[in-house]
Amino acid sequence: MTPLSHALEPLQIKVSSTSFSEGEEIPAMYTCDGDDISPPIEWSGVPRGSKSIVVSLDDPDAPHRIWNHWYVYDISPKVTHLPEGVSGKGKLPEGSIEAINDFGKRSYGGPCPPRGTHRYIFTVRALDVEIRTAGLSRLEVERQVYDHVIAEGHLKGRYRRQ
Repeated sequence: MTPLSHALEPLQIKVSSTSFSEGEEIPAMYTCDGDDISPPIEWSGVPRGSKSIVVSLDDPDAPHRIWNHWYVYDISPKVTHLPEGVSGKGKLPEGSIEAINDFGKRSYGGPCPPRGTHRYIFTVRALDVEIRTAGLSRLEVERQVYDHVIAEGHLKGRYRRQ
């Protein structure tokens, strides 16, 4: 990437789920109160020339810092979705890698707010690189991804424990 490209906003990726819409409640089956499985996530608008896709789930309302629940990288740019329950079961698209999340696991950890309603943000990024290194934490991958995002999109949900 050229120095000028750092000043440009990434292109937009459209992110959706068949389980909930933008701003809606995330169904309990995808949380610590249910089956704690990853929901289906779909995306479109990945630009030509993308080398890989990153999908992450973060809780910006967690106490003290943003809490990472899931981070998958090196997804082929030809892939347009992750099906329900794909995490931690060897069902990820070929070549995809799950980073170590803030639970210390290489798998999905669903919404589980200690109190109140929290927002949860699924982010899909198209990169101009592949990472190709397993066993990394989310922060280690983020350091490598930082200057390589060429498109990005979000799907926001919320969850409150009963």
